[in-house]
This record gives sequence, C-alpha cells and structure tokens, in this order.
Amino acid sequence: MTIELDAVPAHPSSNGEPDESARIAFWENAALELDWDEPWHTAHTFEPAVPLSGLDYDAALASEGEDLALSVPKIEWFSGGKLNVAANCVDRHVAAGRGSKVALYFEGEPGDRRSVTYAELQKEVSKAANALIQLGIGKGDRVVIYLPVLVETIVITLACARIGAVHSLVFGGFSAEALRFRVEDTGAKLLVTTDGQYRRGKAVPVKENADAAVAGDNAVEHVLVIRRTSKAGSATSGKGRRSNQELSVPWTSGRDVWWHDIVDSASEVHEPKAFDAETPLFIMYTSGTTGKPKGLVHTSGGYLTQAAASHELLFSNPDPEKRDVDVHWCTADLAWVTAHTYEIYGPLANGVSQVIYEGTPDTPHPGRHLEIIERYGVTSYYTAPTLVRSLMGWFPDGVPEHYNLSSIRVLGTVGEAINPPAWRWFREQFGRGEVPVVDTWWQSETGATVLSPRPTDAGFKPGCANRALPGVSTRIVDDGGAEVPAGEQGFIVVDKTGPAMARTVWGNPQRYLDSYWRQYARQGWFLAGDGAKYDDDGDTWILGRVDDVLNVSGHRLSTIEIESALVSHPSVVEAGVAPVADPKTGQAIVAFVVLAANARAVTDELRTHVAKEIGPIAKPAAVVVVPDVPKTRSGKIMRRLLTQLYEGTELGDTTSLQNEPCIGDIQKVLAAATKRTTS
Repeated sequence: MTIELDAVPAHPSSNGEPDESARIAFWENAALELDWDEPWHTAHTFEPAVPLSGLDYDAALASEGEDLALSVPKIEWFSGGKLNVAANCVDRHVAAGRGSKVALYFEGEPGDRRSVTYAELQKEVSKAANALIQLGIGKGDRVVIYLPVLVETIVITLACARIGAVHSLVFGGFSAEALRFRVEDTGAKLLVTTDGQYRRGKAVPVKENADAAVAGDNAVEHVLVIRRTSKAGSATSGKGRRSNQELSVPWTSGRDVWWHDIVDSASEVHEPKAFDAETPLFIMYTSGTTGKPKGLVHTSGGYLTQAAASHELLFSNPDPEKRDVDVHWCTADLAWVTAHTYEIYGPLANGVSQVIYEGTPDTPHPGRHLEIIERYGVTSYYTAPTLVRSLMGWFPDGVPEHYNLSSIRVLGTVGEAINPPAWRWFREQFGRGEVPVVDTWWQSETGATVLSPRPTDAGFKPGCANRALPGVSTRIVDDGGAEVPAGEQGFIVVDKTGPAMARTVWGNPQRYLDSYWRQYARQGWFLAGDGAKYDDDGDTWILGRVDDVLNVSGHRLSTIEIESALVSHPSVVEAGVAPVADPKTGQAIVAFVVLAANARAVTDELRTHVAKEIGPIAKPAAVVVVPDVPKTRSGKIMRRLLTQLYEGTELGDTTSLQNEPCIGDIQKVLAAATKRTTS
C-alpha cells in the first residue's frame, strides 16, 4: 500500500478553511488501496446537528434555551461501496502470492510460541466463519469476545467481520459485572471466552466470570470456549477448582461449546460476501469517567481505510522496497481500540508481520519485552507511557547492554501524553537516541490517530502531539468556539473528522449527540473532552481530560504538567495528580506517587520540587506514596478515583480498570496515614 500522504494539508489553507475537496480526494485515494467489490457513489456525507424546530440556531436557542432539541449528526463515508473487511486483511494478500509471509508471531506468557502465515490465517478465519454460521450467527448479530491476547482472538474477530457480525472485544481481566453490562447492552447472541488465561505466571480462571456474566436476562444462545489452561476431561458441571498449572472448567450442556469441537473441525473454505461500507464492524466501549460506558459504533469501509492509511504513515518503512522486513508490535490488549486499529485491522490490511504477546511485561522478569523485541526483530514498537515509566523503574541504570534492540526503527506512544523525561528515556534506551518517536493522540471515538509527529520529521518535541495527520483537522478553542492564542489552555475539537470516526453510541444516539456534538453544534465540531494548548510554533500540546484540570485560587493547572514535574524527580516512577476540595483555595492538589526501587519517601522534597519546576501555586498540598495508581486498559490514570479515595466519598465505576486491586492498596495507605495523624 503506497499513498501520497502529503496530498492534502494537515492544517487549514491560507484562507483559514481546509480545502475540503482535496481532503475528500485524499481519503478516496486511500480507500482505493483496498479491494472493493462495488465502487461507492458518494465519498462523504456530513450532516451536522441542527435545531429540530427548523429555526436557525440563534432563534432556536433563544426559544428553547438549554433544552434546545437538535438532530443527531450523520456521518457516512464511501456510501454505496461494498467490501469485505476480513478479505482485505487476509485473502487479498494470499491471492497476491504473499500467503507464505508470517502474519502473526504469537508468544504466550508461559513461553509457548507460534508463527501464523497469511495462508494459514485465511484457513483459520474461514473455519471460524463457518463455525459462527453453524452456531446461528449472521449479519448484524453481536458477538462479545472475552479473551486474552491469543491467535484465536484475532481469528474470531476477523471471522465476525467476514460474515458481517458485529464484534465487541472485552478485556479478559475485566470483572463479571463489566462483562455482563457489555453482553446485555449489545444484545449479544454469542459469547466467546476461554477456560483461563496465564497472568503473572499463574493460570487464572476466566470461564467462571463468563458464566456469571451470562447468568441473567440476556440474548446469549451459546458460549464458545477456547482451551488454554485446562486439560482434556477437565470440564465439570459444578464450580471448577483452581491450581497454578491447571483449571477445571465449569460447563453448561447445550449452551457451552468447545472451540476445538466446532471450529477446528469446520471447513477451511469460506467465500466472503461484500457488505456496504457503512455496515457496523464493531462496538467499542469507553472506560466511562462518569456514568455507564458508552458503546461506540464503528463501521467498515471508512474505518479500515483510515486504519490502514494511518498505520502505513506512522509505522511502515518510508521506503516501500524495505517494508518486507517490517515487524510491528503494538503492546495493547486486543480489547483496546489501539489494538483494533494498530494490532488487528491496520497492520493486517497492509500485509505486515506483527507480534502479539499474551502476558504481562514483567513476567517472568522485567526484560520480557526486550527479549521479544530481539527475538522477532521488531522494527516498530508502540506502547503506553505508563509502561515506559514502569520500564524506567525496572531499569534505573538503563537497558542492560546484552539486550539487542538495534532492529527498532520507530517508537510510538499512546494513551496519554508522555512525560518529557519518559520520552527522552524511551528514545535513548530503546531507540539509541536517534529513532523517531511518534507520540500519538486519538481516542476510541476517532478510531485512528488524529495528531502525531511524523516519523520523517527532522525534530521532535518530547511530549508534544505536534500536528494533525493528513485528512483530518483540529482546533483549540474557548467555550464559545474562538481559537485561543498560543500558551492559553482551551478545548481541542476535531473540526474535520476522518472516515474512522464513530457513527453513534449503540442504542443511545442522544448520548452521542450530547457527549460529543452539542457544545459546538453550531460549528459542526467534535468535542474531544481534552484540554490542549498551542506553543509558539503552532504545535499542539495535550493537557489531559478537561475534567482533570485543577483550579487553585483561580489558577487553571494541568494535571499532566504537575505529573511530569513529579516524574522528572529521580525517585518517582509514576504520578497521578488529583484535585480535592479546599475551603481556602477552592481546590488543592494531592499527588499520588509510585517510587523507584529502593527510593526513600521524600514527600516534602517532592512538594518543593514541583514548586521549583512549575511555581509555588502548583505545590501539592499532600504527597501520598502508593504501590500503583488506578489506570484504564489504555493506560489513562483515573484521577477522579484518586479524588474520591482521598476524600473518602463513594467511588464511581471501577470496572474498566486494568489494576482494580490497587484501589484497596491505596485505601490502606490512606487509612494508615489518617491513623498516624490522629494518634
């Protein structure tokens, strides 16, 4: 796949408006790199939210006020065009004679390994597609996939796409409650799960959670189970027993089906059908900072177009002649949107070899990722800032010289803005101080990267999201929509969205309107919910969720700026900053810090350090040393939970955390501190 990526400017043209015809032409050229069974008749349709009364916006607002009734925006790309997403990710590479190329290098946490070529992947996906049909799954049916990072996870995901079913992946470590919500909200007919998974050296049960999740009122007809940790004959009608090496599996006859019984025996031949470009492909649930998670609906043709084009720009070798040696590794769990775009659909659409790894990065030792990079010759390594900071803590003296990371050609980060000290360490230790680091900014809602440095850029600003990629556009504005000057914090909006943009919230289009489009309905802009600022060069710096901005005595402070100051101290590996109520200043700053190995608790020193780095107004009122801070699967720190923990108020939703046990650990630390204070 080769696209002229500079065919459309990323920034507005000289008259202040993006060249819309050039932008749409860019995406049409990108879409033509895919195989289409039928061409589209309309490249792009966008109908913004407008007053339902038929009045102009000002008149309707004056009449209805805050209760202004608006239409839900309509977004379509490549209308009338038909394609099959799975065939574009697998079959076309086999047909082009590249079937012997490795698609997936799988490594399990216990050390088991498997290489899967594109020809083998085609057979596996075809078998899974036939098995889904045998289980009564068809176009439009929803399938919830509750699995760890396995080859089968990608196979069943592509099989759903192949037959037009809508998939929703759920992190294998989520609780039964979190899974139940997604099963019931989607109205899924099938749940795909596993007997157990390997996590930190142990076989952890999964099937029991799956059973609890489907025990209520739902539409699930079958549970398809992959054998990962148990042995043949271990299925039981009662609750399974657990050991470190083997799990017995609870079983419901008539509902539960073994993968090896139905998928492995299915035909390897399946002819994919073409579906309309706007056919729903998957439902991605956000972590939900407030209220229940939102099920974002992404469709087929537009999503695959932007996934493939942005993956090529960010991670493929700039020289097409050298791309055969590319080995991509996105370390995200497959249930996260980053993995959908840059671990499943983008790389496979581009015919790339990639690594997938089941386990935790420090099992059985902190160098596991380094071994994997060396073993497979990884050329692009895309991970979360929280893992980079963990690696800094595991290797305070730098990456040991016996690890060979020379294959790395590009590094990437995603999830939150990376702290500049972590960025520098990452580039120095993993990239020899010379490789590009693409610090990407995007969201579950946008479906693909919006802002990022380009790997061919000459200079990089550590922690800077830089500028919009071709085909999309952003602005930083105030409440009324006026663009803010350099250095002033505002709201980042996407004023020209890409084809991968979510089309709605599953079952709740009103929430889609209210969450993302209402505030700037007049302009037709998507509200991302992040604060940002321009620097003097016009580049964009992401300052974190708007909800995470602190207001101390009228001064608006960014949580990320304060966290970066804390992490720049040699004793701190990770930091989460949260506001707490203060009668004098309105809000006060509390910092939760994870210390490096053998570092002493230097709370007063850290408070002084922040004051020196930013200013006295940013000095935390308290610094709390904790074992870990609560993070979502995307690596975002859930700062609202830190506020609730410190203030002792009722906790909000915690089901989307990747490390839910840390909540109890933090509560113990705070209780101990309170006891010392009162005694």
